[in-house]
Amino acid sequence: MAELPVAAHWIGGEWVRSGTEGDSIDPATGAVIGRRFVAGRDEAEQAIVAAAKAFEQTPWRNDRDLRARVLSWIADAIEARTDDLVAILGLENGKVAAHAKVEVGIVPDCLRFNAALALTEFGRAASAKPGALSLVVRQPAGVAGIIAPWNSPVALVIRSLAPALAAGCTAAVMLPFQTAQTNALIAEIIAGVEGLPKGVVNIFTGGHEAGDALVRSPRVPVISFTGSTATGRAISVNAAPRLKRLGLELGGKTPMIVFNDADLEATASGIVLALTVFAGQFCMTGSRLLVQQGAADRLIAEVARRLEAVRVGPAADPASEMGPLIDKPSVERVEKMVAAAIGFGARVHLRGGPATEPPLDKGAFFRPTLLEVTDSSLDIVQEEVFGPVLVVQRFADEDEAIRLANATEYGLSASVWSRDVDRPLRVALALESGTVWINAWAAMADQFEEGGFKQSGQGRMRGLAVIDDFIEYKHIALMATRPAN
Repeated sequence: MAELPVAAHWIGGEWVRSGTEGDSIDPATGAVIGRRFVAGRDEAEQAIVAAAKAFEQTPWRNDRDLRARVLSWIADAIEARTDDLVAILGLENGKVAAHAKVEVGIVPDCLRFNAALALTEFGRAASAKPGALSLVVRQPAGVAGIIAPWNSPVALVIRSLAPALAAGCTAAVMLPFQTAQTNALIAEIIAGVEGLPKGVVNIFTGGHEAGDALVRSPRVPVISFTGSTATGRAISVNAAPRLKRLGLELGGKTPMIVFNDADLEATASGIVLALTVFAGQFCMTGSRLLVQQGAADRLIAEVARRLEAVRVGPAADPASEMGPLIDKPSVERVEKMVAAAIGFGARVHLRGGPATEPPLDKGAFFRPTLLEVTDSSLDIVQEEVFGPVLVVQRFADEDEAIRLANATEYGLSASVWSRDVDRPLRVALALESGTVWINAWAAMADQFEEGGFKQSGQGRMRGLAVIDDFIEYKHIALMATRPAN
């Protein structure tokens, strides 16, 4: 029997095998696929110390050209290892190949965009009055603490790490134990990039204890976190005593708003995609369908038909269109939410649920589910499910559609479907959402900001604004010693 791979931490330019040892699991089969080390406070502190040392003692924070070159080289290195990353995401994260390729495929562009930011994000100078010159310089904040989730570990860690490095920060990066093998591969790729000073990037697999150490550390002035709203709130509380800079992209409850004049064929395709990508384990999953009454019956029937036809299975099977949830406890959690909604009167259009037939019963598979409700206060409407469960509500007119869409604590993303010339933009402007797609879903680009309103976060990922999380502004005023002639 071949020896199982062991996922270690990459700290200070060395592989570190310490912390709590355990198994890495394939969520499609429940089989052990490797061993992993999970960091505690000691490993987190090692990473912070290494990052602080690199910030003080290497040229990284002052050399824009070096940062731009290294970010471009990391992009090249990730492209060269695309197949390896897709394979490990399928094995450990459960993503079918098409979804894994999407995740890995967006990473090089993110790195190259931030390489450009490293060269173009300068300060400014102006003379406020005769004999006076003011300079505003933008300097890296120091060590960036980055915490990314298990649902898209490759894309989401780079989304925070790339701008941190572009700004001149060094990084202590914590990734979750559910993707330890993936984390180690990301570290291996970055570690092999020429020109990256030792200690600038430190990657460790951790959980609550290590993350808490990162958030509370006096050496870490910036935290960039992607994850649940509940954890984001806890981070905010624990970071408050040191007034840390926080960039938080948190939960979402994306409404897909469909008007009578929409192209229902294209809309149905978009809705199914929005629900099933990453098995609904995505902060921007299209988990709410708001449909105008005139189109409701036809669209609901078509979406139900298509969801029922989705081929659920392991990433190892090329025929699979949607993989498993991350683990069986997630299946149990989602099933309880669905059962509770039905108990409160939700109408069942498609009752998916846990796969119980062999061999899928060994894995964490959950078939797509479609429910209809009239009460917006139900948990199935208000809470992030993080699974392939779509909840439908009907609306009469534009005002009601906007009211229903805004009737949650979340405001991360939304989607509007209509062939009207004016309505989509009018609705988009009225939605309490950081991103709105019109006749599309998940149309993201690194040049444009993404992030949430309300309880979906603070700060912005991507775009020009992302680098603000990692810099400090410094005003330097020069006064002439003699008056100008």
